[in-house]
Amino acid sequence: MSTRVRNSVVFAVVLGLCLPAVGRPAGRRGGYGYRESADFVVKRLRLRRNSIVVDIGAGDGWWASKMAARLGPKGLIHAGEVEQKKVDAMRTKWADLKQIKPYLCPTDGTGLEADSCDLAFLSKTYHHLNKDGHVAYLKHLKEVVKPSGKLVIIERHPALASGRSAEHGWLPGLLGRQAEVAGWMMLRCELIPGSDHFMATFVQPETFAKTFAKRREAAEKKKAAEEKKTAEETKIPAEEKKSGKQEK
Repeated sequence: MSTRVRNSVVFAVVLGLCLPAVGRPAGRRGGYGYRESADFVVKRLRLRRNSIVVDIGAGDGWWASKMAARLGPKGLIHAGEVEQKKVDAMRTKWADLKQIKPYLCPTDGTGLEADSCDLAFLSKTYHHLNKDGHVAYLKHLKEVVKPSGKLVIIERHPALASGRSAEHGWLPGLLGRQAEVAGWMMLRCELIPGSDHFMATFVQPETFAKTFAKRREAAEKKKAAEEKKTAEETKIPAEEKKSGKQEK
């Protein structure tokens, strides 16, 4: 990545983190206040029908229930938790939502097969991962998520929190660096309106590179075809003019 592009990305991230904070209601900070912007979050996920999602650290399954409505009846959400009692509670609470599949997942991974998910979603879970194991976990997620899929992480921004809340958060800059080491590329990072939480979206750069290569190839072919057409159109009048002179 060139210095100019890298600086542009950094500027976009910083701008995205700062602008939404203007006018943030103080009374909605902390706790689960960011859930009040659920529509914003789910819309930004850009879920497709029939997609497969892994919700890591699903808690009470609240976010899984919000995503289920967007996935349709054939969609699937692996709602992972590390405590059996939480898994059992989700199974009871969301028994009517067949798309939600609560399961007991390991602490160092998802327990899912490679290329099995379209989205990996972590809400206030990243800071609970094993110490010094964040990059390894992100590398694991890169294997689990399909090349065309995404990784979305929601965390509290420590600089915007107060008291003990600041301890249960993560710096977006640090997250971005760890994700880059793990092979992810940050697509965007923004504050969730009305809260002190940010939402970071990552994609796999290899897929973007292939997409850009195909677009570039298509653009070059189109340009060549247009140049050929122009050359032929220019050639015809010239031949007609030459023919007219010979007739005289």
